[in-house]
Amino acid sequence: MYTAIIADDNLIERDALALHLSKIKDLTVLAECSNGEETAAFLKKKSVDIVFSDIDMPRLNGIDLLKGISKPPVFIFVSSYPEYAAESYNLDAIDYIVKPASFERVQKAIDKAIEYIEIKSNTKLYSEKVVADAPMIEIGSQVSTENFFFIKENNNYNKLNIQDITHIESMGDFSKIHTVGQKKFVVLVSLKNIEKQLSAKIFRRVHRQFIVNLLQVSTVNHAEILLLDKTAIPVSTSYRQNLIESVVEKKLLKRFGD
Repeated sequence: MYTAIIADDNLIERDALALHLSKIKDLTVLAECSNGEETAAFLKKKSVDIVFSDIDMPRLNGIDLLKGISKPPVFIFVSSYPEYAAESYNLDAIDYIVKPASFERVQKAIDKAIEYIEIKSNTKLYSEKVVADAPMIEIGSQVSTENFFFIKENNNYNKLNIQDITHIESMGDFSKIHTVGQKKFVVLVSLKNIEKQLSAKIFRRVHRQFIVNLLQVSTVNHAEILLLDKTAIPVSTSYRQNLIESVVEKKLLKRFGD
């Protein structure tokens, strides 16, 4: 059984989220708080697995709430303001839901949070510094000449072919590598460190939480990227502009004068 609390100054939206969460098996809501200070006080007295927090709250907003916790539980932000998403991901929030929150979207966020919690409980954890300093395969220098790289999983070194990787997803201190056929690999390396080791000619950051394999891209529109396997990946405005200018326009068929 997993535990959660809700932090939102809007009673109607707080009740709506609580109703969604009441439908999720193995999840118990321990408290509903109306502001950040109340939430912080509760967390000092009792540990929880997941915090659902609004951003714009009186006394203490959601961003500052998370910043003020030395060892925070998993945070999922639920806000009416999509512009705060980038900052929340910089703080390693596991997900960001834009209001109004549908049950399906809440369920997706819960699934991701529980998966992250289970990975942490079943894996020997390292801090970001240890992960960065630990011996690892320097895959970035190989991508231009090789079609594969290795990742370490438990006591094994697994070979991944570049063409089989569809996208890579951030999970805080971890990253999840998605491959053709829906097979996934979780590695103890942050998305930031993975990005440094991959060739930008093949892999491109399109969102705070996602890197995509350009070989797997089917369609780029204003809000998302559609992969060949029909997976939809969100793309933020700044990353989309860079993708269009540096990749798409260079490969765009153009009409020349007669």
